[in-house]
Amino acid sequence: MKPLHLLTLAVAVLAGPARSQSNDAIAVASQREAMNTLSWMDGRWRGTAVTQTATGEHRVTQTGGFLAGTIKVIEGRGFNADGSVGFNAFGVVSYDVATKTYAFRSYAQGRAGTFGIAPIAGKQGYVWEIPAGPTTIRYTATIEADKWHEVGDQITPGRAPVRFFDMLLTRFGDTDWPATGAMTPR
Repeated sequence: MKPLHLLTLAVAVLAGPARSQSNDAIAVASQREAMNTLSWMDGRWRGTAVTQTATGEHRVTQTGGFLAGTIKVIEGRGFNADGSVGFNAFGVVSYDVATKTYAFRSYAQGRAGTFGIAPIAGKQGYVWEIPAGPTTIRYTATIEADKWHEVGDQITPGRAPVRFFDMLLTRFGDTDWPATGAMTPR
């Protein structure tokens, strides 16, 4: 190979990772900016959650912790009146720079799935849905003055929506979960 060709090849090989790292930094900055739309979620939350089930009402004291950055990591625990855990869920909210969409990966009650989630324009809140055959389960959350109100509705074509979930949480502090106790270099 001629020296000029080797130089061109070397520049191309070395420029690829540099260009990729630059693009990665731009993507990460875009993710952080998009996730900032949901920064109102950050903190420690506690309140009541009531779910209507086939066997009656299930009422728990719900808690949640959230962490800011390029994703939101969420754990929600619902405590029964006796202090036992009556509900436990884990979720991750992320933003895809290429598609400009948010996704919610949820793990709860022995189930898992990835669902679309969208911030509500002009408000602090979101809507996410679970397709269930002809029915859609829609959760809508809004926040006003450190109060997080989330409802769940079962929506079936040709029928009135049925509200089955109502949660009202109050923000009571900051959190550094799950960063606390994270691994360090030493």
